[in-house]
Amino acid sequence: MPDSLINPDPVALGADLRVGRLAFGCWRLVGRPESQYQELLETALGLGMNLVDTADVYGLDWGGASFGEAEANLGRVLASAPQLREQMVLATKGGIIPPTPYDSSPSAITAACEASLARLGADVIDLYQIHRPDLFVHPADLAEALTALRDQGKIREVGVSNFTPRQHEALAAHLPFPLVSTQPEYSAAELGALRDGTLDLCLRDSVVPLAWSPLAGGRLASGNDVRPELIAALDRLAHHHGTSRTTLAIAFVLAHPSRPVAILGSQNPERLADAAEALSVALDRAEAYAIIEASEGVPLP
Repeated sequence: MPDSLINPDPVALGADLRVGRLAFGCWRLVGRPESQYQELLETALGLGMNLVDTADVYGLDWGGASFGEAEANLGRVLASAPQLREQMVLATKGGIIPPTPYDSSPSAITAACEASLARLGADVIDLYQIHRPDLFVHPADLAEALTALRDQGKIREVGVSNFTPRQHEALAAHLPFPLVSTQPEYSAAELGALRDGTLDLCLRDSVVPLAWSPLAGGRLASGNDVRPELIAALDRLAHHHGTSRTTLAIAFVLAHPSRPVAILGSQNPERLADAAEALSVALDRAEAYAIIEASEGVPLP
């Protein structure tokens, strides 16, 4: 695909981990029979979505009933099918502790990580991310706690989620190892990470962006609460490439040279398979810029 902006090959996450360009998000892994969880996980892994992303707070929405429910559900699947753990890069997040709402103090983040390990039934978390920035913790203190968790073998790599570039840099400055990921919202309808320096930081420091809500919370699929011009542009390009609007929208996320990983939260195996086709869309530069112009509603200068 010489004209495509999309490189479908896996990306390096730190020194020893490699992850596919699509990941399986577990924020909706609640309120269903356990057999369905295993089916979804096996489908995702079979499609190359080896990064499995969850968080301790998942379970308080999408039909869940409690804090930690999604992690516990994933942990039960891995207990009954331990071979799946060997196929995945297990990622979770901590630091959102209702009703505070954020607490990344050393004691809180240490307790959160250890509780996640217990719910997941895991010896180690491959990627541990701070879910949202705690504005009242000094990054040096947080760095000390994360370093201790890493030295103890409880986590392998560290990243951040929903951090501004400056917040990212402030934490990175106090760590004796590099941050390997940042998890911003990024989609054709939400271009903040493209404009605020997040993806530029990823390019500079070889940080992997893990894009959450690559379909804008389903709005790009439904067409609701999105600029009509954007939907029209996605539909036109999808028709040209012989694919669906949602697949084309995911392809846009994958096109940036920082090589984002798109996190997919669908609980439908067929939709996961459809999304995987984004890796083979030959999106070119002119098409990517056309999507940006349609999203922002103004021509580029």
